[in-house]
Parts: sequence; C-alpha cells; structure tokens
Amino acid sequence: MLLFITILTGVLIADIKLLTNRTFTAIIDRKTTTITIRKVMARNKYLSNKELLKEIHKSKVSYSEFNEPHYHQFDAIVEDYNDLFTEVEEVEDIIDESTGEVTGTRKTGVMYCPALRAAKETKAKRIAAATFEEAKDNYDGPASGKPRLIDHKIDPDTLAEDELVFRVMTYEHIPLDPGRKKNPRKEAEYYVKLNFIPFKHYIITDRENKVAKEVGRSHSKDGEFCQTHGAMTDKLAHMFMLLVERYSQRANWRGYTYVDEMKGQSLLQLSAMGLQFNEAKSNNPFAYYTQALTHSFTRVLNIEKKNQDIRDKILVDKGLTPSFSKQIEHEENLRKMREEAKSSDSGD
Repeated sequence: MLLFITILTGVLIADIKLLTNRTFTAIIDRKTTTITIRKVMARNKYLSNKELLKEIHKSKVSYSEFNEPHYHQFDAIVEDYNDLFTEVEEVEDIIDESTGEVTGTRKTGVMYCPALRAAKETKAKRIAAATFEEAKDNYDGPASGKPRLIDHKIDPDTLAEDELVFRVMTYEHIPLDPGRKKNPRKEAEYYVKLNFIPFKHYIITDRENKVAKEVGRSHSKDGEFCQTHGAMTDKLAHMFMLLVERYSQRANWRGYTYVDEMKGQSLLQLSAMGLQFNEAKSNNPFAYYTQALTHSFTRVLNIEKKNQDIRDKILVDKGLTPSFSKQIEHEENLRKMREEAKSSDSGD
C-alpha cells in the first residue's frame, strides 16, 4: 500500500523509520516534493513445499550417519547404483520453421548421464539461490540497484563431478526380517519395518571404471544399524499440527461434534508416516499429507456413522427418539415413498 503526501516546502526530508503497534514500517525517501510511505504488511505464511521438504530432509538426516557433515546434502536421487553411470543418447526437438511448432524428435548422437546432469543443475540452482539471498541481506542501497537472481546464476558444467552427492535408494544395509510378512510382495516387506525408505549417499571417484565411494547411509549410528537415535524436527511437528488444524476448519468437516477425534487420529497418522514421503517420486509433500488427512478424517467419519446407526437402532427398539439426523433421514424416506405412491397412482 503506497500513500503519497505532497510537501509544498521543497525541503529535503531525512530518512525516518516509524514502527507502530500495528506492525508496519513507514519509510520516507529523500525527495523534494513527495514522501513515499510504504506500508509493509505482515505476510500470512501457511505451509510451503519448500519448507516441508527442508524439514523432512533434516528429520531424515538425524537418523543417518555421514563421513563428513556436508555430505548430508544430496544433489540427485537415483533408484539404483548403476544409474550413477548409465548414459543415454540426447534427443532434441524437430521444429517446423514455417509454423514454429514441434513436429517430432531426433537423436543427436551425443551421450550423457541423466543423473550427473540433474545433479549439476540442482547444485547450480542451490548455490545461486544461496548467494542471491546473502546478497539481498547485505544490500543497503537504492531500489534500482537491488541484487537480481539472474546475476548470481552459475553454469552447471563448471561444477566438479567429485563434489556432487548422489542419494541411492537401497535396502542393502537394512537387516532382513523373514517372519514379518507371511507372503511378502514388496521389497520393503522382506526387511525390518522402517519409518522411511532407506538410502545411501555416494560421490563418484572414477567414472570410467564405474567406481563410487559411499559417504553416508540412513538408519545408522557408529557404523551399525539403528533407527532410534533420530527424531522428527520440532518445526515439522508444528507444521503437521497447523496442517491438521487448517484442514479441520474446512466446511465439510468443521460441523461434526467429533472433529477433535478426527484431528487426533490425523496427527497420529502423520507422526507415523510423515517421513515416508519419497523425494524421488515427487516434490509435493503438501499434497501427500493432505491426501493422508482426507483418509484419516474419512475413516473416523465412517466409524462414527456406524456407531451412530447402532445407537439409533437401539433407541428405536426401546421406543425412544433417535438422533436428529436419523429423524431427518426417516422423513426424507417417507417423502420419497409418498412421491412414488403419487406417481404410481397418476400412472394408473
């Protein structure tokens, strides 16, 4: 919100910062005829996928062990160790010069490693974003000269390959649990039950000979398997509480008297499966958690409806008045029966 106040004196005004109990900052620029007051509104932050992914990563790292602290930050995720060295032929689009539309694709004959390219691009974006944020925090000049993200971008090809960290999703360091499932169908059902999909971190030391060095692994402490030494971050737990609270305020849920039971069941569900989100499959944990909340709320709703039907049947058998919703349902059924009877009579 910009408010312009005209000054007729033409005198230079010094910079003033005014902070009120309504929490907005008024900044007066150096101008001869006009003072610009910028009202800084407090941003209404809810939840973002970026913040959720950050806290999920921190939580998983607390259950993991690394050779060096900086190896916790991965640059690309692959499903198999061999994907670190797999190369494919690059494909480019065929564009019609007259219409500018893409009519097909063709192979260029250039071979490249998808995992390596993705890792370099991810790390380049992360470095650029970090330097840009630092430049913004340290900048104290006119608005026209503010730092721009484009000025901090770097070429991914300039990054050294041995500086890239790859996350490989694997169960090879997890103990087997033969009696866990009678008829296991998934790979995870052959191993000890975990709170999230296990992984290892690698750096490539010799691409020609397909050699990579392990620099970290999940569910590990002092070189041995362990899944009790870590914990979900406090911020992620608060995010789950906020997510449940906001979801329970939707119009289709907030009217139920047992909404607190729905919220409690949902929090229990999120605490149990919150870290099972797989970053290799999606970068949208918000949708993943929202879907889990929908299932939890619906499950409680179905249970309560079943219990209510049992109570109503007992009340009717005893000659007592059932619940209001049951009365409405009964009246609706009677109305439909009357309409069907009238339609049948008119047809005769």
